[in-house]
Amino acid sequence: MAKHKEPEFTVTDKRRRYHEDDGSEQETSVAEPAVETPPSPAPSEPKAGYVDQQFTSDPASATAPPPPSQAEQDAQHADYNASNQKLDNMLRERAGDKAPREGKSFEMTFDRLIASLYMTAMMQLGLMAPEGEQPRADILGARQTIDTLSVLAEKTKGNLTEAEQNMLQNVLFEARMAYLQLTNTITQGPPPGSAIKT
Repeated sequence: MAKHKEPEFTVTDKRRRYHEDDGSEQETSVAEPAVETPPSPAPSEPKAGYVDQQFTSDPASATAPPPPSQAEQDAQHADYNASNQKLDNMLRERAGDKAPREGKSFEMTFDRLIASLYMTAMMQLGLMAPEGEQPRADILGARQTIDTLSVLAEKTKGNLTEAEQNMLQNVLFEARMAYLQLTNTITQGPPPGSAIKT
């Protein structure tokens, strides 16, 4: 059987580079060396011990480019805020008197993040749907969203206000209960003695 060779690829870093001396910026293109990927195993071979390198939790084993510098992050943050301001102004002009006076109504807060994830989980569990649509369950998507809430709860311990902590715990509890009800319904067979009509 002929060995299949994966094509080589090149990673190019196109981030802006800032010169410390004069504060000017220059877009540079830094090409990383070409990486030859190992051949894929034949379909019949098991993938024992396979770990997706892109999502590994060990940073030393990942081959990602270095993080952006503080100057790059600051410049990007300023550009992002300026872009948001332009968008807010455009929305206000189009909406006229109905537009909110401040851009604060568009700002993401921790409460809004948790509420958004909760609504997403409820829609994925088929308990809610956009107006005019039939609810559809996406059990794997719901599990991932609930796990995201769980990660947030774990990683934000000690950094939340009491109200934020209570909200997160309540949302997580309700989402998990809804998930358990759905999975129990799916995994339980028909009641004993019930005949299946054909």
